[in-house]
Amino acid sequence: MRHNKKFNHLSRTASHRSSMLANMATSLIMHKRITTTLAKAKALKKYVEPLITRSKEDTTNSRRVVFRYLQNKYAVKELFGEVAARVADRPGGYTRIIKLGTRQGDAAAIAFIELVDFDENMAKTAKAEKKTRRSRRSTKKADAAEATEAPAAEAAEAPAEEAPKADAPADEAPKAE
Repeated sequence: MRHNKKFNHLSRTASHRSSMLANMATSLIMHKRITTTLAKAKALKKYVEPLITRSKEDTTNSRRVVFRYLQNKYAVKELFGEVAARVADRPGGYTRIIKLGTRQGDAAAIAFIELVDFDENMAKTAKAEKKTRRSRRSTKKADAAEATEAPAAEAAEAPAEEAPKADAPADEAPKAE
């Protein structure tokens, strides 16, 4: 019976799988985002999240346990330094998997996995106000209003830019004589 032995073997031997996951975890910690197949990303998530949780408590034993998995002292230093400081108040869910589509060669599902607190684009973007009701008429009017305002603003800026250019040749002409 194989009760409670459900995890993805990724078509690899145990030694190959463990070293591959350790290398991917090291890359994820060092680069904060990696692109891989969806199956590997899901396996990596299960592998790396307990290590990040372990890094919150900076003790010699914790470092040794994490080093046993990663086998890279620079990754361990990065994990216990910068990563642990960013995730200190987060109760879990340190990684995010975003699907990118399929690979052209073999149609494998591709995704990137990233550390949640290190994505600057998501952190800087303020959440837009939720609109509960939208109509086509109101969006068309808004687009038309923006379209008419934009050329007017560009037209106002254009002569101001051209004026110094026109003055420059006039200044140069007397100097040439």
